[in-house]
Amino acid sequence: MTMWLHTVFSKVAKATKGEGGWRSTAYRYLTLPVGVGISLLAVFQWRSFKRRLEDEVVEHAKDWQITCYRLIPLRAISRTVGWFMERELPEFIRPSLYSLYAKYYKCNLNEVREPDLKTYARFSDFFCRRLKDGVRPIHPSDPLVSPADGKIMQAGPVTCSKEECKEKIKEVKGVDYSLESFIGDPSWISEKQWGRSTLSRRLLHHESGTRLYNSVIYLNPGDYHRFHSPTDFRVNFRRHFQGELFSVNPLVARWIPELFSLNERAMYVGSWKHGFFSMTAVGATNVGSIRVFCDDQLRTNQPRWPRQQQRHKDTYLGPTQEGVNVKKGELFGEFRFGSTIVLLFEAPDDFHLQHSVSQNIRVGQPMSVSDPDAPAEVTPAHNHTD
Repeated sequence: MTMWLHTVFSKVAKATKGEGGWRSTAYRYLTLPVGVGISLLAVFQWRSFKRRLEDEVVEHAKDWQITCYRLIPLRAISRTVGWFMERELPEFIRPSLYSLYAKYYKCNLNEVREPDLKTYARFSDFFCRRLKDGVRPIHPSDPLVSPADGKIMQAGPVTCSKEECKEKIKEVKGVDYSLESFIGDPSWISEKQWGRSTLSRRLLHHESGTRLYNSVIYLNPGDYHRFHSPTDFRVNFRRHFQGELFSVNPLVARWIPELFSLNERAMYVGSWKHGFFSMTAVGATNVGSIRVFCDDQLRTNQPRWPRQQQRHKDTYLGPTQEGVNVKKGELFGEFRFGSTIVLLFEAPDDFHLQHSVSQNIRVGQPMSVSDPDAPAEVTPAHNHTD
């Protein structure tokens, strides 16, 4: 690390020599690299601390601890980090910074479409880097594939906590959240559906033979930061929840109950071959923004929500507000840093999610068939022009 910093500052000194002196160019060549460097050091220190705690039993945070956490200006911090990510970096420093980041977070630079690191003018460009066609083949026969590179935090049917009289996503490794808090008021369901006994049954399009499932995928900072449609489905509307920007690191998710219900998120609601389907992009600390390509009106990580605005806002998609169709593997959106994708969907009673909690998964890999090594079709997943 010391040798790397020495090299960087030597390059800065050479670059500024003969151009009006150090002071006249300090802001341009030093402020951003130093700021980014300090941010990276802080991230590395947190990672070191986190590793020591990952395997320990973590008790749920008490109310006063969550209150103290809320007092931290996480939105301001995230917007500041987002600002740094969008600043253009001096070309000479880009390879050193990106290589250090890639080495620490184990990014596979052999997969990137543009291998010349100097071409990524901003950190956000590098985080949202495009991959070569074919490196994320889409499984041909499985109707449901992974929408993102990441780690499975949760997978299985939605269950009901009888003790609390509230439906919760089944707790695994301390990660849980209530269905009602997460999706809000299901105002879109029919009068007939309202007559059913539980919320998970009300969401279903079919009277019998199906149930509600969920899958939660956490994107590590080193992962590919774009996410894709996990299936062929029709997106009717987006529900944008105002909320916190707590970290969604698995350790924090185990510590804070209902974390996903507390954070800002954009939920895309629609239907697929088996009935109800939704995909939610969950915001987090240092996520500069969430971009969704079929929804150019989405604005996340804003300084504040308009006064008198309700907790969530629904926006219908498409030119005539009748929804949009997306194909399996189609590029759907991107995070300006790592975060989490939550899938909630209706499927047959015998539907089986083959991946277990803590297992790594990549875009296009099957999520429900029994043979993960079955041949996959090489589908160009990157079909959006920036």
